[in-house]
Amino acid sequence: MQRNGDKVERAKDEANGAVKLMSIRKKLTILGSGSAGLTAAIYAARANLEPLVIQGLQAGGQLTITTDVENFPGFPKGIQGPELMEEIHNQAKRFGTQFIDNDAETVDLSKRPFLVRAGSQEIITDTLIICTGASAKLLGLPAEGKLMGHGVSACATCDGFFFKDKNVFVVGGGDTALEEAMFLTRFASQVTVVHRRDTFRASAIMVSRAKQNNKIKFILNHVIEDIEDINKGEVTGIKLRDAKTNKVSLYPADGVFIAIGHKPNTDLFQGQLELTKTGYIVTDGVKTNIKGVFAAGDVQDELYRQAITAAGSGCAAALEAQWLLETEEHSQPAQAHEKQTLAR
Repeated sequence: MQRNGDKVERAKDEANGAVKLMSIRKKLTILGSGSAGLTAAIYAARANLEPLVIQGLQAGGQLTITTDVENFPGFPKGIQGPELMEEIHNQAKRFGTQFIDNDAETVDLSKRPFLVRAGSQEIITDTLIICTGASAKLLGLPAEGKLMGHGVSACATCDGFFFKDKNVFVVGGGDTALEEAMFLTRFASQVTVVHRRDTFRASAIMVSRAKQNNKIKFILNHVIEDIEDINKGEVTGIKLRDAKTNKVSLYPADGVFIAIGHKPNTDLFQGQLELTKTGYIVTDGVKTNIKGVFAAGDVQDELYRQAITAAGSGCAAALEAQWLLETEEHSQPAQAHEKQTLAR
């Protein structure tokens, strides 16, 4: 297979017939188009690296399902999540970033340059920045998707401010759920934690702190059946089923926070990159255990998970990739001269 030239077509025979792939040669490729990926693209494009962003079929990251964003610097009146991502996308495009709308299907990190397959395109890249993010685990209720950003949320830090003096529910029984509940008491008039068991998975100290907060109530041994009201386009109530009696009750609610954890989008990198026990990419700063591969944003950050911290790590990853490429480029003439000397 050829690995030179910017766009070299080649034919590949597969079981279902001949499939024609378009090979693209890049210095830098970015997987993901959230705030981390697009910030990396802005910095890389301004450094004349002509980055390629594989943004996926659902571009923009988690901010595209967020309504009001009021904690991103530069927008004193706030901004809609989709609008913010469109602005950052346009900024990256302005400096010459290329985009592919397909999802990355396979990644080969066994040697440099690395190979990425996205639809009918195969990208051969000297460096790779992984910004595939993490997805909030949801309950699977139809109302979750339809009311996400309209009373349903998976991030108290992001959306808690909008629930001043409101009655909200937090679903979950781990440290994340109780941390979210504690944070929401700064705004909400009442926070009810719903857990399907009678004991918590959270640490004892977190359980103790939550129980000492008079704004927090608990409904244990209950499972969410539904969230109302899709027809009104906002959360008005939550249906809970008693796990012991199967009795279903409707509770008035202004908001529901799903806090049952996050899943990093790292399936493509299993067995190739070092991952934590929970599946996040292990990094030293933004460097992975493979030279030339960097990771930024929620895919390697299970602590902060904020748009602004993701953007900052995206910047760092682009700078690291730039410095690596510059170092290698400057060392090549010296290496060539050394080989000539030895040949004599």
